[in-house]
Amino acid sequence: MFKKAGLLAMTFVVAASVMMTGCGGGEKKAAPANDSTKLIVYTSMKESLIKGIVEGFKKKNPGIEVDYQSAGAGKLMAKIAAERQSGKILADVIWTSEVPDFYKMKKEGILATYKSPVFKEIVNPFDDYDGSFHAARLGTLGIIINTDKIKTAPTQWADLKKPEFKNGFAVANPALSGTAYMSIALLNKQFGPDFFKDLKANGARVGKGSGQVIDDTASGELSASLAVDYITNAKIAKGAHLQMCYPPELLVVPSPVAIFKDTKKMDAAKKFVDYLLGQEAQQLVANQGTIPVREDVKIDPKFQLPSPKEALAKGIKVDYHEIIDSKEKIVKDFTELMQVKK
Repeated sequence: MFKKAGLLAMTFVVAASVMMTGCGGGEKKAAPANDSTKLIVYTSMKESLIKGIVEGFKKKNPGIEVDYQSAGAGKLMAKIAAERQSGKILADVIWTSEVPDFYKMKKEGILATYKSPVFKEIVNPFDDYDGSFHAARLGTLGIIINTDKIKTAPTQWADLKKPEFKNGFAVANPALSGTAYMSIALLNKQFGPDFFKDLKANGARVGKGSGQVIDDTASGELSASLAVDYITNAKIAKGAHLQMCYPPELLVVPSPVAIFKDTKKMDAAKKFVDYLLGQEAQQLVANQGTIPVREDVKIDPKFQLPSPKEALAKGIKVDYHEIIDSKEKIVKDFTELMQVKK
């Protein structure tokens, strides 16, 4: 759900005008003017993470106002596509967890090239880094269990095929969630397509967003789910009967941040990226129970997370260009297998 009502309403106007004119022909309506006094950030990060970072940035930069919208990566990319058709992307910065989207935007030429001076201080998961985007977080996903329903914590991915998980395990829809798509692509690469066929045979299902499957696990509607680290940890901190379990084949999903090339607030956008990669913001990232991109911040041992360098070493290896090319097929095959309603 979008967090900022005023900006959301403006975006709905853009999307509606695009849908009315259609994809081929028809008059294109001009996009509403962006608020030139505010830096606009589109992000798939949840409120528990993005809010503190924005507040910290504003304290460091009192002359810069910031507004943000939080939604799943799929919804944000649909918004951006609609805005491009209407003539203007309303955001200045984008920060999500679907790496293929950033390579696609880079190829389409809509991202600015900015080599942050902070880059030399961070752990970089991208061999072909050129300044188009920076990793701002190394998200992990694991198996979360409702401890009232599952008494023996799983230690490997194959445990999801056991009877105690029958009809009780779910994964977010990869067409909506960037982290879900990346996780499905990684597990498919590591274990092959039969892995999800076996899960389906054991009654696995698909939820909507990454937050929803965690909510459903916390409520007891599900026994377990494939879940994002910091969203789960925020629930646990509030008393949810959940436990995060990490099999040896670690799912590590970088969350890139990028600046749109046509922004009128380039200086402010660069300052935001620099702050996000800096020690203060990365400590806020670590405090939420997700892996920062800096080795000089402390990760609380209670989260049982590796250091950034260890995470990259332990994570399932991935060729991002390969999963870009296969995204449509992976989502289609998964959707058909799990019979996800569109």
